[in-house]
Amino acid sequence: MRFDVSSTALLSRLQSISKVIASKNTLPILDSFLFELKGEKLTITASDVETRLVTSVDVMNVDGAGLFAITAKILLEPLKELPEQPLTFEINDDTMEILIHFKNGKYNFIGQKGDAYPQQKPLSEEAIALTIDAQMLLNGISRSLFATADDELRPVMNGIYFDIHTEDLTFVASDGHKLVRLRNLAIQSPERASFIMPKKPANLLKGILPKETEAVTIKFDDNNAYVRCSNFEMVSRLIEGRYPNYNSVIPQENPFKVTIDRVSFLNALKRVSVFSNQASSLVKLQLRSQEMIVSAQDIDFSTSAEEKIVCQFDGGDLSIGFKSTYLIEILSNISSGEVVLELADPSRAGLIIPSENEEQEDLLMLLMPMMLND
Repeated sequence: MRFDVSSTALLSRLQSISKVIASKNTLPILDSFLFELKGEKLTITASDVETRLVTSVDVMNVDGAGLFAITAKILLEPLKELPEQPLTFEINDDTMEILIHFKNGKYNFIGQKGDAYPQQKPLSEEAIALTIDAQMLLNGISRSLFATADDELRPVMNGIYFDIHTEDLTFVASDGHKLVRLRNLAIQSPERASFIMPKKPANLLKGILPKETEAVTIKFDDNNAYVRCSNFEMVSRLIEGRYPNYNSVIPQENPFKVTIDRVSFLNALKRVSVFSNQASSLVKLQLRSQEMIVSAQDIDFSTSAEEKIVCQFDGGDLSIGFKSTYLIEILSNISSGEVVLELADPSRAGLIIPSENEEQEDLLMLLMPMMLND
């Protein structure tokens, strides 16, 4: 086999799929990229058994066709340092000796036969297909990914729940302390369905989707999901199990409503939380007429801080405690200028919602409070 390829085009494709490769693989061949040469297209695959990413790059001056595998490290490290130039690959089909020629030199190493690379099982005949705008999918994943759990006992919480209805698609993520529910009314399906995408493939999509402009097709059955965009195909094993009823934990009537500038609130939290107890990260929010006092203290080190922020609030006095790191994460994943806090009492979950939702979106974030000492 023989072909020519642009060094930068090859490197960008390899880098985008290399994040799939695990640091320790059960199968040694999974440390490698799988290449398939067919006509003037070179298809490249990376996998860790659970997740598989496939992309392709155009090649020229092709002679022959076939499968071969190259260890990821051997290719990635030298290519990062090479300036843009054509590379000529020559592969000996019998010995798997690989020669890469370029302007000022050559690399010579032994590859592997591609036949040993694990093949992907096809989807079942009952698979459901869904077409989503790439940026809508990216938005849903980006806003909810931070709220997923790392819970060995409840694996269903370790991914993003795609709850598909005939009139909308809802992205849900929760770790038991915080919850994100993003309803997108622009994405509709002919039938009711759902699946749970694990954290790793969701993270990979977060890296790939910003460059995508066309619609993305998701096809899934009970075990796997195929995500196809213009330059990539990702196959992910789904998390099996039943996702909890997330709507049942969202309080419906919270009498206290606070409207506050999001950036002012976020910056005050970042400053005040420095003075909180490192173990708990507890910050206290004291609500009075038209103002909020954000405070934190660490009795062990005799440190404390408080800041006042102007807000719209007409209810009675209320004090509630939250973990500052969670609250900062939530506010960082909302884009509107102002947010509305809906609260009931110091022991019930608080809702944080944007004062203005983006078009066709309904975003809600929930955070469980922490017990105040006083």
